Amino acid sequence: MARHGGRGWYGRVLAAAVGVTAVAAATSVWTAQAGSVGGGHARTDTSAHGAASGSGAENPAKTTVSVDIAHASDRGPRGVNITIDDGPDPVWTPQVLQVLRENGVKATFCMIGPQARAHPALVKAVVAAGHRLCDHTVSHDTTMDHKPEAYQSREILDAERMITKASGGVRPQYYRAPGGAFTPYSRQLAASHGMRPLGWNVDSKDFERPGTAAVVATVKREIPNGPTLLFHDAGGDRSQTVAALREVLPWLKQQGYTFGFPVR
Repeated sequence: MARHGGRGWYGRVLAAAVGVTAVAAATSVWTAQAGSVGGGHARTDTSAHGAASGSGAENPAKTTVSVDIAHASDRGPRGVNITIDDGPDPVWTPQVLQVLRENGVKATFCMIGPQARAHPALVKAVVAAGHRLCDHTVSHDTTMDHKPEAYQSREILDAERMITKASGGVRPQYYRAPGGAFTPYSRQLAASHGMRPLGWNVDSKDFERPGTAAVVATVKREIPNGPTLLFHDAGGDRSQTVAALREVLPWLKQQGYTFGFPVR
């Protein structure tokens, strides 16, 4: 996914509400990742790591995980990971949850800290449905890879605390840098807090609202690139995302894919 213009809508919304994703390189080998991340762009890992265990309702211990950016699915080469960014949102998150429930799919929700703090009931609903949580920072600053380490730390750890509190104590299991703005420091920091850095292989482009048919076509065209799909449940009108998921999830099942979580 292209970066969305610095803080974009988040800076404006969060400034009013609380005073305050570069595309990961695609790989056709779904169980591997290649290379490290530095500078301003997400790149793939060097290898796949152990499969994640349990469901989103578990509360994993605060143990170190790999610093490599995860793309592979814990369901193997025919597994796909649905990831949902930027919420929770009181209008769109419940609709996304309903579509996932209707299709028997678990997803990973990459949440903005203040959004989670503002809507704790939605965070708890995500966890209760068996989905997993991911830290997507406080302000969705896509230039944070150019900011001091102290700033990166506040963005990541403050959001982690907000999400954990809103969930009732369930910790995020992943960290996704806004716009792929990972740094070696941010990856190491997240991993040391038990959050595996999380990339993506297929950007549905739903953020741009190109139309439901275009979102569906993008997923069908790019699914050979890898298992981790990126959608959004906040940041504006996400009706196209909801409609696209209603088409994409059954289609993926028809193609023989199963749904899992990113490896940890």
